[in-house]
Amino acid sequence: MIRTVFDYTGEISWCPGCGDYKILESLKMALDELGLDPHEVVVASGIGQAAKMPHYLKCHCVNGLHGRSLPLATGIKASNRSLTVIAVGGDGDMYGEGGNHFMHAIRRNPDITNIVCNNMIYGLTKGQGSPTTAVGMKTSTQPFGVTSRPLNPLLLALSCGATFVARASAADAEKTKNIIVQAIKHKGYALVDIFQPCVSFNKVNTWQWLSKSTKWLDEGRDASDKLEAMRLSMETDPYPLGIIYRSEQEKTFEESQAPYETGDDTPLYSRMPALENIRKLLD
Repeated sequence: MIRTVFDYTGEISWCPGCGDYKILESLKMALDELGLDPHEVVVASGIGQAAKMPHYLKCHCVNGLHGRSLPLATGIKASNRSLTVIAVGGDGDMYGEGGNHFMHAIRRNPDITNIVCNNMIYGLTKGQGSPTTAVGMKTSTQPFGVTSRPLNPLLLALSCGATFVARASAADAEKTKNIIVQAIKHKGYALVDIFQPCVSFNKVNTWQWLSKSTKWLDEGRDASDKLEAMRLSMETDPYPLGIIYRSEQEKTFEESQAPYETGDDTPLYSRMPALENIRKLLD
């Protein structure tokens, strides 16, 4: 593992060979490259193996209920715009339990980065089919095969108005780091869906599958065409990796809130209302 100022020195409980190790490495490298200090970063998560990631980073972190990291991240960013806020979780946490929050966070366009560790299975609870599991895959609770069509999170994000949509692969930590850097720099909501294997419960979408079934897009391509982005998001043979879509034209959630409309960037937590206003409220 690359050593950075964000290193956590305790024990990590993921299975040997888990893709989360490489995603953690990419995230730490990205935060280092951006020149951030640990006190400037907040990582929010829900429940799951990927949601343990904040435990293994030396920075501020908060764990919420299953699927509830995006409301936490949105509120944290609105209360202190100087912070770099990241919401991280797995495909079940973000797209299953958190599916409703996922859609409405995109509509609001908060200036946060949403990293989804997508192993196409529930890893923490022993291998049930997740929202991104392929039809036909046999799991611990679907012994005859999954029958529901898998969710396409990239296409859903684009249709909801996401201003930054990307897919990466845990098999390439350096390229994934580059995408995370650009996502954090992006002004507005940024989705980074990262393919990774679950070595314990998913015997289909393995490290070998990643190398055979994905292809990196040209890094210099124009990613501003939304219709082209939607077309790319539906490709599966191979799955395209890279920045699928990027637009810098939308106002962020924070910019739309009354406390910031005057241009005052003072964090909400440090503002003291005038005493006369408090008296009026109490009266």
